[in-house]
Amino acid sequence: MERQVHPWVAEGQKRPRFAIVSVFLPDWKDILRFAQRAERLGFDAYWANDHPNRSMDTWTLLTGLAMGTERIRLISLVSCIYYRSPVLIARQAADVDRISEGRLVLGIGIGDDVPEFNQMCLPFPPIAQRQETLEEALSVIQGLWREETFSFEGKYFRLDQARLAPKPVQDPYVPILIGGGGEKVTLRQVAQWADVSNFAPHEWSGSAFQIADVERKYAALRDHCKAVGRPYESILRSHFTPLLTLAENESALERKRANARIPDRQLQTVPVFATPDQAIAHYQALADVGVQYFLATINGSDDETVHLFAEAVVPAVKLAQAGQTATKRG
Repeated sequence: MERQVHPWVAEGQKRPRFAIVSVFLPDWKDILRFAQRAERLGFDAYWANDHPNRSMDTWTLLTGLAMGTERIRLISLVSCIYYRSPVLIARQAADVDRISEGRLVLGIGIGDDVPEFNQMCLPFPPIAQRQETLEEALSVIQGLWREETFSFEGKYFRLDQARLAPKPVQDPYVPILIGGGGEKVTLRQVAQWADVSNFAPHEWSGSAFQIADVERKYAALRDHCKAVGRPYESILRSHFTPLLTLAENESALERKRANARIPDRQLQTVPVFATPDQAIAHYQALADVGVQYFLATINGSDDETVHLFAEAVVPAVKLAQAGQTATKRG
């Protein structure tokens, strides 16, 4: 399916952009204040994770943020296809897009948290089945958004003359983000279905632990785009930091490191503890191999990290020079 390049995606060819999310803030009012501060500081987006057993419901939270903010993009990172039917995802996403006046990015994924599936009384299918289900879910969601009535006959979903009204308002459409970095299937699905590729140094998010992993995955994405006849630059390339902690100097940083709460501590992840100069070098190295968009998790009570990130790090990171990533691949 030929997709018009979304203007928000096209902006990624001009400048790097940054999004943040707060963790360890249990109170809704604190989350809203954090998102509003992110908006004032110029961050491009705030997102909501989809872990119903340990955080607010993704779509409830995004609805509240849509009403409490004015400019900042809102991302589901990522809405699990097994926690809601694709019809319900289409409905909730369309509602958030309307309430926010066209600021939603629909992030979607297959789910990886086995204990969470168990707690929700859901079976955990094999990965190949989850990947097939994702493609059918995307067909249903986009069909409901696009068509007045939509019918679908798949292996996992069946719709007969289904309707969805009112629809999203975003022009030309709601961008789709697929989470993960699997080089054979997931990045092929990105090339076929999505506007944004997002992976991370996290075992649930593509296992891109080294710069070489990022380069290899982008080479695979480029090949998949070529195979489906799609321009590589029509996909926004984003990268997720599982936890970012900044401090003015090394001694202060070590104190923070010693007392840090680490999200998903039981999993293989790579948090970033850095001074501003070290963080600039970290993000610039990623930009130099093709990353255009950066998402960072920040402890919601760590005001210092938020302000150092916004004031010192973000302005210093530049996109790769034209041809630089091609040179590196060569």
